[in-house]
Amino acid sequence: MFQELSEKFESVLRKLRGQGKLTEKNIAESMREIRRVLLEADVNYKIAKQFIADVEARSLGQEVLKSITPGQQVVKIIYDELRKLMGESDAPINYSHTIPSVIMLVGLQGSGKTTLAGKLGRYLRKKGRNPLLVAADVYRPAAKEQLRVVGRAVDIPAFIEDGQDVVATCQRALEHARKNLLDTAIIDTAGRLHIDEAMMDELTRVKATIKPAEILFVADGMTGQDAVNTAKAFLDKLDFDGVVLTKMDGDARGGAALSIRAVTNKPIKFISVGEKFDQLEKFHPDRMASRILGMGDVISLVEKAQEAVELEQAAQLEAKLRRQEFTLEDFFGQLQQIKKMGPLQDLLAMMPGNMTKAFKGLQVDEKALVRVEAIINSMTPGERRHPHILNGSRRKRIAMGSGTSVQEVNRLLNQFEMIQKMFKSMKRSGGRSMKMPFGF
Repeated sequence: MFQELSEKFESVLRKLRGQGKLTEKNIAESMREIRRVLLEADVNYKIAKQFIADVEARSLGQEVLKSITPGQQVVKIIYDELRKLMGESDAPINYSHTIPSVIMLVGLQGSGKTTLAGKLGRYLRKKGRNPLLVAADVYRPAAKEQLRVVGRAVDIPAFIEDGQDVVATCQRALEHARKNLLDTAIIDTAGRLHIDEAMMDELTRVKATIKPAEILFVADGMTGQDAVNTAKAFLDKLDFDGVVLTKMDGDARGGAALSIRAVTNKPIKFISVGEKFDQLEKFHPDRMASRILGMGDVISLVEKAQEAVELEQAAQLEAKLRRQEFTLEDFFGQLQQIKKMGPLQDLLAMMPGNMTKAFKGLQVDEKALVRVEAIINSMTPGERRHPHILNGSRRKRIAMGSGTSVQEVNRLLNQFEMIQKMFKSMKRSGGRSMKMPFGF
């Protein structure tokens, strides 16, 4: 996510930080490079022009030019303006005082509304809501069946009818929600391959009838300027409340995220960063600006860790580490918790500054974790607790049972032995904490 944009920004900012003294000339040169970076990322040219003008005006101030570290000052200005461009603060979801509170998803066909309905339902349920998915797309073949499958996948009820009257279907869905004590209805509306009057009229009628507390415009993060133009058209007709950017895990250049907020003056509320239903993130402008500028996103990383790690288990693990009783069973449990936090490549991208550079270019083999789990699962409980008993014949049996090689089993055991030695060394050196990062 934003990887290409971040890498290009990093190159420009490195030059700025290296300047012992800033002048109007080298500031102007840096601004031209940043403008090129923004345009290549598909940021709207008017927005890019205004962004550069704002940064340049602040950079030429006396507090920067006479600063001891002028390059760092300019980086701070770019961070501030980037955060302002994406929104000053987080934007919460709006809920109505009556039940059910209605969230209406709108956007073009293929933008990912149906999948988002499941992701959003799962997200809201974790926040204590009791959602219902509503199939309001009566045109696309298999749209209703797709929502039914999504509902089953996230274990959230879906309201599906055979009728063609979308407004009547939505009304009956809200009545169903009230009767079944479901406090949030997520309306998956129909999209088209392009904007047309019939679609807009239908959405306007649905809005007037069910009075949603929240209308979210769903934009494909890979469509660039097309997403901006579409957002403006939907805003004129529906006056939506916020934006959700989907498909931000692929080759999205990031320009849509920077442009839509400025063009519509509506906040980005969520970003979808993968195909799995748990890969929906609340959008934080300050954290995203930090991530784009290569400063990492430690807060989001810690939040992911807190969601994945159970405090009681972490305390038990720390006690075991102090007693030097860390076993392969504990190691396996920690792997499970890391997997809950999401793809390792995404976690590494949240590391700040020098740590990000250290891991840059590292290709994380997610399948390696699967092979490690298979090896540990092929051991008996006694072997996991006492790996020193694993002789040649046992290792051969484990390799056959896990579908791996004896060499891979040996590699895992050698790595585990190194971890145990590391903890012993930490204890001898009087380390204050025996915890591994994120409970690992």
